[in-house]
Amino acid sequence: MNAEEIIRKTEAWVKNQLIDERSGHDWYHVKRVSNQASKLAKLENADYFIVTMAALLHDIADDKLIENEQKALDSIKDWLDSLEINQEEQSHIFDIIQSISFKGGNGSPLRTLEAKIVQDADRLDAMGAIGIARTFTYSGHKGQAMYDPNLEIRENMTLEEYRNGQSSAVHHFYEKLLKLKDLMNTEHAKKEAEIRHQYMETFLAQFFQEWQGK
Repeated sequence: MNAEEIIRKTEAWVKNQLIDERSGHDWYHVKRVSNQASKLAKLENADYFIVTMAALLHDIADDKLIENEQKALDSIKDWLDSLEINQEEQSHIFDIIQSISFKGGNGSPLRTLEAKIVQDADRLDAMGAIGIARTFTYSGHKGQAMYDPNLEIRENMTLEEYRNGQSSAVHHFYEKLLKLKDLMNTEHAKKEAEIRHQYMETFLAQFFQEWQGK
């Protein structure tokens, strides 16, 4: 089985796994991240196969979306075994999907260019117009307010505080999204992040004008 066939089969498998996802981490998010990561892999001369596979699988075992992370990781392992992907490539894919999450600023250091590319692609999808839409989708999914001016912006959070502390959709911009521009790894992602960052700044300025009834 060649690389493109493995990628096509994995796309179908992931799409089926996420068919009922409604938090903004659905198949369409994964496909956008995969497309962006694949493009960056070519621009940065990284391993296209590893990048694309890790991008496709990156949310299957995301601890904020599932109850049993180990069970999800085991399902990924079973899938990769069924495709007869060698252990070295599997190890690289697992290293990426287990290290790229923001986690309130508590994420693990990245060891490879491929990991940096997948992280950049995932973070770009949290920015700009799509990032704005996903933020309000996820906040609604979590039962959080659109905006609560009585809440403080949280800094230096533990993972538990980041995942489960009280916040709002608008607070999330200041607690994560507006920080992403300066956390990009690759030069091509940094350029795109500047554009998406400015779009979010413009949105927030308009939001607060309207919030105040101006």
